[in-house]
Amino acid sequence: MFLQKATSYARNCVKTQQKLATALFSTKSTKQVYNWEDPLNLESQLTEDEIAVRDSFKTYCQESLLPRVTMANRTESFDKAILQEMGQLGALGCTLQGYGCAGVSNVAYGLLTREVERIDSGYRSALSVQSSLAMGAIYDYGSEAQKQKYLPEMAKGNLVGCFGLTEPNHGSDPAGMETRAKYDSKSKCYILNGSKNWITNSPIADILIVWAKGEDGKVRGFIVDRSISGKGLSTPKIEGKFSLRASTTGMIFMDDVHVPEENLLPNAIGFSGPFGCLNNARYGIAWGALGAAEA
Repeated sequence: MFLQKATSYARNCVKTQQKLATALFSTKSTKQVYNWEDPLNLESQLTEDEIAVRDSFKTYCQESLLPRVTMANRTESFDKAILQEMGQLGALGCTLQGYGCAGVSNVAYGLLTREVERIDSGYRSALSVQSSLAMGAIYDYGSEAQKQKYLPEMAKGNLVGCFGLTEPNHGSDPAGMETRAKYDSKSKCYILNGSKNWITNSPIADILIVWAKGEDGKVRGFIVDRSISGKGLSTPKIEGKFSLRASTTGMIFMDDVHVPEENLLPNAIGFSGPFGCLNNARYGIAWGALGAAEA
């Protein structure tokens, strides 16, 4: 009796499994077609606004930048008007809120850097430095007065910015920074002495974000406005590069450069200031690398 019940139970289990298998394998499944142009299926994850921003900037890059890049690479030159063109499209500092900036998503900004680096890494470098390093430093660490004064014109590309951290003897290691800032109470200025090297946009920069160690040994950020702090400041171009030739790269030499106290970035004290800026820039650089690989 027991064996009969066990045998019947086993037969029922087999029938159930057979029915389940038939149901599973007879169901028509939708086959996902592999798209080699979009292997991560990124397009389906973008919003309509992000796609519109991307497509508009892609057209600009292909029609306006691509025809120029070969000659720019040969002659090792960068047309400053490119930043004004990008400003007209709302690409400069585009993730910032207010101050004439577009206020788009981080993904939208990444899509822009991806498109511009399809053309050339030098052009993406110029965009990143202006947006994430120069404008980003003022936006994150500057006073309201500094933001109102500089960001709107930088967003238009009328003022070009650069980021002075790397030094000849220590590279990007701020722990060994030799550039010094000494406060002069009589002139109410900080007096900067030192040098920076491999600085994108420095030869054409109107606004230089310079990092220096104060008398207390702490790293501070300064807005060096060439129009008011030009005495003792020089930014020679580095010639003969083997790469990034369409981007202008230079040095920054400061010999008793007087920077008004109101141009000190008040909210940047220590290493968190320059590192925070670099972290923001690396996001766009990563998207740009994707564009370079796809090109």
